[in-house]
Amino acid sequence: MAGKKNSVQRFMNFTGKLRMILGPAQKSGVDHPMTEDNRRLLQEREADAAQWETVRRADGSTYIVPKKQ
Repeated sequence: MAGKKNSVQRFMNFTGKLRMILGPAQKSGVDHPMTEDNRRLLQEREADAAQWETVRRADGSTYIVPKKQ
């Protein structure tokens, strides 16, 4: 990764002075590839989320309901 930096890495470098004050940010999520366990868990959660749809009320609040088949 000696080439171009992605937007997350550029943002982390840009906010370096803030990190001295606020503490370091966790970078582990962007530093390594997704493991097989995490990939499987993501697929399970996406399948669960596909069962629901979000409905927005006129006042701006939202709630979820089962998708109509």
